[in-house]
Amino acid sequence: MTKDKKTVSTSTSSSSLPGVRFELFAPATDERGWLAELFRADVLEQAGAEEAQPVMAYLSMTRPGVTRGPHEHREQTDFFAFAGPSDFEVTLWDNRSGSPTSGRCERFVLGAGRPATLIVPPGVVHAYRNVGKVDGWVLNFPNRLYRGPGRKEPVDEIRYEDDPNSEFKVEAKVKVKAKAKAEAKAKTTEKRRSPAASTFASTST
Repeated sequence: MTKDKKTVSTSTSSSSLPGVRFELFAPATDERGWLAELFRADVLEQAGAEEAQPVMAYLSMTRPGVTRGPHEHREQTDFFAFAGPSDFEVTLWDNRSGSPTSGRCERFVLGAGRPATLIVPPGVVHAYRNVGKVDGWVLNFPNRLYRGPGRKEPVDEIRYEDDPNSEFKVEAKVKVKAKAKAEAKAKTTEKRRSPAASTFASTST
């Protein structure tokens, strides 16, 4: 099967990757503030996502500019909640050989400006980078216990961030800016080359 190399920047609460589901918060608000449900067993069942039923929860803090991942799980489904106080650029790669969207990459921003939950099934490589200016929190409600009951099993994680030759890359914002600056400088230098120098270069080959 030919892999789909398409990269999608998602702007709605939908994903083209099978099994991936993200849902924007629908908070109940009043004079005190707001409250939002993160997951319900009946909603997961209605959506055909019973396999994502959480068995534990953890909270992580990520500093501005820092990326977590990319990595994937063989059996675990992640159930993230991006609520702020920062924003995260999320990148997903469908690494499942039998998937109709195998090879496809999606990117979108979730967090303070767009709070949402995100379900990522096994075989979908995922990473998220804090693109805000403050520390950001991410909740995860996975459907597998970390290292199994009693923490006695191997960690279910393939860490591509430790492989310098990995095809799954998330460029740091500062590197992207530096690359663009270098390319612009190279173009400016090329334009300033004298006609004589250009002629010499073309006839000396």
